[in-house]
Amino acid sequence: MSRSSPKVGFVSLGCPKALVDSERILTQLRAEGYAISPSYNDADLVVVNTCGFIDSAVAESLDAIGEALAENGKVIVTGCLGAKGDVVKQAHPQVLAVTGPHALEEVMLAVHKHLPKPHDPYIDLVPAQGIKLTPAHYAYLKISEGCNHRCSFCIIPSLRGDLVSRPIGEVLTEAEHLVDSGVKELLVISQDTSAYGVDVKYRTDFWGGMPVKTRMLDLVKHLGDMGVWVRLHYVYPYPHVDEVIPLMQAGKILPYLDIPFQHASPKILKAMKRPAATEDTLARIRAWRAACPELVIRSTFIVGFPGETEEDFQMLLDFLDAAQLDRVGCFPYSPVEGAAANALANPVAEDVKQERLERLMEVQAEISAARLERRIGQEMTVLVDEITDDGTALARSYADAPEIDGVVIIENSEGLVVGEFARVRITDAGDHDLWAERI
Repeated sequence: MSRSSPKVGFVSLGCPKALVDSERILTQLRAEGYAISPSYNDADLVVVNTCGFIDSAVAESLDAIGEALAENGKVIVTGCLGAKGDVVKQAHPQVLAVTGPHALEEVMLAVHKHLPKPHDPYIDLVPAQGIKLTPAHYAYLKISEGCNHRCSFCIIPSLRGDLVSRPIGEVLTEAEHLVDSGVKELLVISQDTSAYGVDVKYRTDFWGGMPVKTRMLDLVKHLGDMGVWVRLHYVYPYPHVDEVIPLMQAGKILPYLDIPFQHASPKILKAMKRPAATEDTLARIRAWRAACPELVIRSTFIVGFPGETEEDFQMLLDFLDAAQLDRVGCFPYSPVEGAAANALANPVAEDVKQERLERLMEVQAEISAARLERRIGQEMTVLVDEITDDGTALARSYADAPEIDGVVIIENSEGLVVGEFARVRITDAGDHDLWAERI
């Protein structure tokens, strides 16, 4: 790339879906001949992709914008906080432009205005899979934008709009390019993966000249034929999810489901505007595990939601005991500006929220530890993520999504290669991680 190419700095905050937005912007910047600067000082302009979901994320995003302005001075803001443009402008009126999430064209227009693009860009400077911010061996595959649910604690639909499914041919082509580039694991993401195709009535698209319906089952079937790990995130426990369990049992996709249950009390679930049939959920989990005993389920929960009583919270603990989930994340309820839940009666005191959070995580730690302990002595395939300076390998099994789950620790990494698979034997277990030796 020419020394005279304009340089753009980039700060990416928020969830994997925001990360994919960042990757698309970076890909377009490179395609048009812009250089990407790793530092503020060398950049001619900085793009900050923000998160605006909860108050702490808003604060982090505003701090990041402020830092970019202080260090560089020319800043374009995009992402979920950008959907609240007045918030950004009030805090930092000197930003050059503000756009909402998944706004590639608007971001590029702002970049062109304030940093004119180079002449005669060479499109082949960009690999087919685009620019990725993840390690070379795994990548997020975003299949849709927005959400049709109206959960009372969430403002995603107001930030990202209703569900818009990507054409399945486009998604599968992107997956092919990623696999061809050396990616070993595809992490399927969206706001509601199991709703994929609902908005387009599961219409038929084409991929490689072959007709394919725009729906989750067809998508994962074809992804499962690509010879890499396929991991499903953000799945609702709809009945049609039952259809993908045989693919997991057959080894076509990873036996792993990330399902945000959020609570177990019917009263609280109703207030959240979430599915409230806890018994049906437990029955579905039992049926899934009967069909695929290796299935790992992770979930997230909210404690201290307005109106949550001790009885409601105990129902949640009882659910955890009955469901025996493998991985759990938990958050105290945080009022988000614009969320309907803010108007609900009987808010829970902050000290009670924290106490319930700690109690829940103590209960889940015992469950997780017991489920991990069963793996001692098992042989597993792992994907090596990192080799530390002291020679320890940090890897993941099919049960571990990057950054949110545990790791498999291999103290002697001789012969192991980052980004490659290895066979190991599990030797020890903790509350979250496993230890192993290479076979």
